[in-house]
Amino acid sequence: MGDQKNLVMAIVLSILVLVGTEYLFGAKRSQTPPSPAETSAPAAPAPASAPAPGAAKSESAPQSGAQPSAPASPLPAQAARAEVGRITIETPTLKGSIALLGARIDDVTLTLYRETVDPKSPPIGLFEPAGSKHPYHAETGWVAGEGAALKLPDADSLWRADRDRLTPETPITLTWDNGEGLRFERRIAIDAEYMFQVTDRVTNTTDKPVALIPYALLSRTGKPAVQGMYILHEGPLGVFDGTLKETTYSDLDEAKGGSIKMKSTGGWAGITDKYWLAALAPAKGTAINARFLHQRAQTTDKYQVDILNAQAKSLAPGETAENATHIFAGVKQVEMLDRYAFKLGIDRFDLAIDFGWFYFLTKPFFYILQVLNTFLGNFGLAILGLTICVKIVLYPLADKSYKAMSKMKGLQPEMKKLQERFGDDRTRLNQEMMALYKREKVNPMAGCLPIVVQIPIFFALYKVLFVTIEMRHAPFYGWIKDLSAPDPTTVFNLFGLIPWTPPDYLMIGVWPLIMGVTMYLQQKLNPQPADPVQAKVFMVLPFVFTFMLANFSAGLVIYWAWNNVLSIAQQWLIMRRMGVKVSS
Repeated sequence: MGDQKNLVMAIVLSILVLVGTEYLFGAKRSQTPPSPAETSAPAAPAPASAPAPGAAKSESAPQSGAQPSAPASPLPAQAARAEVGRITIETPTLKGSIALLGARIDDVTLTLYRETVDPKSPPIGLFEPAGSKHPYHAETGWVAGEGAALKLPDADSLWRADRDRLTPETPITLTWDNGEGLRFERRIAIDAEYMFQVTDRVTNTTDKPVALIPYALLSRTGKPAVQGMYILHEGPLGVFDGTLKETTYSDLDEAKGGSIKMKSTGGWAGITDKYWLAALAPAKGTAINARFLHQRAQTTDKYQVDILNAQAKSLAPGETAENATHIFAGVKQVEMLDRYAFKLGIDRFDLAIDFGWFYFLTKPFFYILQVLNTFLGNFGLAILGLTICVKIVLYPLADKSYKAMSKMKGLQPEMKKLQERFGDDRTRLNQEMMALYKREKVNPMAGCLPIVVQIPIFFALYKVLFVTIEMRHAPFYGWIKDLSAPDPTTVFNLFGLIPWTPPDYLMIGVWPLIMGVTMYLQQKLNPQPADPVQAKVFMVLPFVFTFMLANFSAGLVIYWAWNNVLSIAQQWLIMRRMGVKVSS
């Protein structure tokens, strides 16, 4: 009986792991530019941030450690964009604009993605200009070397542009002169996807040498709503010297001095949402100091990620210095991030997607689903195909397990006799049961193996469905319009016939019911525990799993139900072949 208890414990632990994963797996915008003093570079004044619209250039970014001024009331995004001259951005994947005042990339909309499955819903907005509801921008520039007092371009600087439209075929060049012998030039190019390349140049026409330090930053005002809770990371992150560093908004809120600092050679830093990413990548091999920052102005949270070159660039009279930075503003597509990592030398860029602890399974599963989707034309069918592939790989293990369970089921009459004979003597009953198992060469724990093996597979597929943009809004058939979302139907309003929307815990849709029924049928094929209490525990498990998985993604529930169907077929065939009576 101890083995039966172990089996029950294995199942209970599996449930706890499934539920606990919801809470244990992995779950704006400051205007402070990088300060050399805080990043161990030569001391220099920080560049100013753009003024808030409506403030008539009166608001500038605070120096490091200072509290930012209270922001003005937010303007509609359209009004905020119209306040200054702008360069239009047009690519096959995004649209937006660049403000000539401050030369910030502060207006980016992802045109290929909508807020909901409704094709008429608004496209996803990523960057928004200052003064809008959720300001978010990227910028690059220079800070002065130690002891220098130089007039540098800031948020109030009005740049000149050589054209009014940025496309993959037509990069733009912005220029600004400080009137004191320094001429600044910023060339901005963009590819057909989501990568900007910003090349800053400065020419020294003075009669003295100048030392300047390149920087780049992402600034986000307001705390974004985190969608993944603890299932995936959302917030500041980056790869520094080959190691992924993730910081949640709450951890950054509580950080000493509101700052977390890193050093690296190469790598990247950014801010991630569930599906969207903004990231900064210096030229390969560049030594940098990086920071994650948080400041609070009254009731407004401001978050910033910045990188500062560790070495200043020295310009003798008549010399020109140059610095290149890649800025990603877009969608976390696996293949695209891998391609950027290879082409541009961005170290481990794919880690922007939180594949979790089972990375070694999650990413291969994703690629298998991609291939199957190419052939089958539907990610739901791809999930069914992946399930078959997993079944084939695990067939030897499952076959051995089901044979053991079939033998166990064949021993049910003998086990009942032992229970009737030694039911009042638990110790003797356990001894006789173990003797029976040994005599018949049956391992009662063999049936646990498929359950144990399925746990990492389940979580890996869960991660794929939850974190990859490719699964977002991917339809199946019938009522499933989004495989990454729960089944939208529920038995408690007769699947929509009753005009009532039940609470979330009563949203038990068709696919969760199918999964529960198949789990019950599979359980009926298994040998029943001799202990009536344990038998009752097993009996309620299908109901527990039905309610528990009802709020998981529909794709995952479809996988589980289909896996049950295949397991039932395999187990039934093995039992028939071994001459075990199928009905219980």
